[in-house]
Amino acid sequence: MPLAWSLRHTSGLGLPAPASHASIARRPRTARTATGPAGLSFARRPRGFSLLEVLVAFIIVALVATALFRLFGGALGNASAADEWTRALLVAQSRLALAAAAVPLRETSDGGTEADGRIAWRTVVTPYVPPDADQDLERTVQAMPTRLYRVTVDVQFPGIGAQPRTLTLTTVRLGQRNPA
Repeated sequence: MPLAWSLRHTSGLGLPAPASHASIARRPRTARTATGPAGLSFARRPRGFSLLEVLVAFIIVALVATALFRLFGGALGNASAADEWTRALLVAQSRLALAAAAVPLRETSDGGTEADGRIAWRTVVTPYVPPDADQDLERTVQAMPTRLYRVTVDVQFPGIGAQPRTLTLTTVRLGQRNPA
């Protein structure tokens, strides 16, 4: 509570006189009251936060911080998974382009891993047979010097939680029937 100072003497500068010349009077500490709604009076509390209020605020801040850490951790995991997916897609596209550009195109299979060993790939070239093809179409196709080949690339790469994921790309290319 504020102290009331009564000064007997002051110097010419407006400063209080030395303690021996000043008398200090204190007001007695009493609870102030205020009137609330419906004329009820209540005592005001001293200013500041109670321990309970501080603990509740601390818990709220801790919960918000935990949620933010989980959010950022999940975002980093998703970014890592997207990076692995992108690398696997690039490997599959390049292997598919290499296999489909081979001259002459033949039935074959090939496989391997990338330099870091995290991505494994397998390329398979097989004759393409359209679904629900009738016998007349098959005889006509057999007489042609070219045929359709299905080129498939399977890529295995690590996913979330180290579980392997597989990406498959397939295309159809035209090639000689029986290359020498």
